[in-house]
Amino acid sequence: MKTTKDLSGFYQSTLLPVLRPFEERRIKLSSNIKMLIGTSLAIIASAVTLRFTAGFGVFLLVIFSIWFIITAYTCFTLYSGFRNEFKDKVISPLVKFIDKDLNYSKEMYVPQGIFNQCRIFLQTPDRYTGEDYIFGKQGKTEIQFSEIHSEYKTNTTDSKGQTHTQWHTIFKGLFFVADFNKEFSGSTVVLPDTAEKLFGFLGKAMQSMNISRDKLVKLEDPEFEKEFAVYSDDQVTARYILSTSMMEKLTAYKRSSGHPVYISFVSGRIFVAISIAENLFEPKIFGSLVDFEAVKKYYESLELGAGLAEMLDLNTRIWTKQ
Repeated sequence: MKTTKDLSGFYQSTLLPVLRPFEERRIKLSSNIKMLIGTSLAIIASAVTLRFTAGFGVFLLVIFSIWFIITAYTCFTLYSGFRNEFKDKVISPLVKFIDKDLNYSKEMYVPQGIFNQCRIFLQTPDRYTGEDYIFGKQGKTEIQFSEIHSEYKTNTTDSKGQTHTQWHTIFKGLFFVADFNKEFSGSTVVLPDTAEKLFGFLGKAMQSMNISRDKLVKLEDPEFEKEFAVYSDDQVTARYILSTSMMEKLTAYKRSSGHPVYISFVSGRIFVAISIAENLFEPKIFGSLVDFEAVKKYYESLELGAGLAEMLDLNTRIWTKQ
């Protein structure tokens, strides 16, 4: 893993010269957006004040609507090009800085078929999107991760017979997949232990009665059990996978990430879902791009995925796993 000093050196020598032109474009783009918002508010206030006298207020709103659509489309187009170039020239090199064997695609993401295999989320997505796909081989371990947003829909009918569709998030955040370093079959799912934290002893009973999951696995690591609840179709396999060392590492990872973490082990793979509401690799519009702390935040977000194989010691192969 690279140090802050390494990152600072890379920032000064490689990223800063690239970021300066982006910062000039950002300032212009943010000014245009502020002008759009300010002018919109002024026109709306004028129309309301005139109270549509002699139809002039209506005319003003029509002109405003046309102007707003054209200006908003222009700003969106400018930002879209700005965003794509930023990812190619800043995020992509940052991925290579972390590990030269990793690859980056701003438009691709972990396929839904793989997401569906993880068994962490019981609801099948009706809509599935993503971006910022990082993939490659770290030592002996194939890894891939990206931002994912999966949703399901519900339809309701009101008293007038009209149907309304609502979308509900299943998962939004960083989704990681890798070969595990032990041979195993079946599935073991590790979920955030919210029940025990909220309800104590009663929470443990609630975990055991979770009929939508496999059997609850009790492990002899109190710190791990403060953070997670484990369900598996094979108690022996679960304990084989979740060694003392693995539990310590997963506990440390969860606490350092600062986000809810979901983990599963299915058919020789490990899946890690880190719930994060914000988009992680977008260029800021109303904040400096040449600030080292902004670059550090991108780096730390990438390390949440890229650092997992090293942190979990997945390249140390156990017995027959090659």
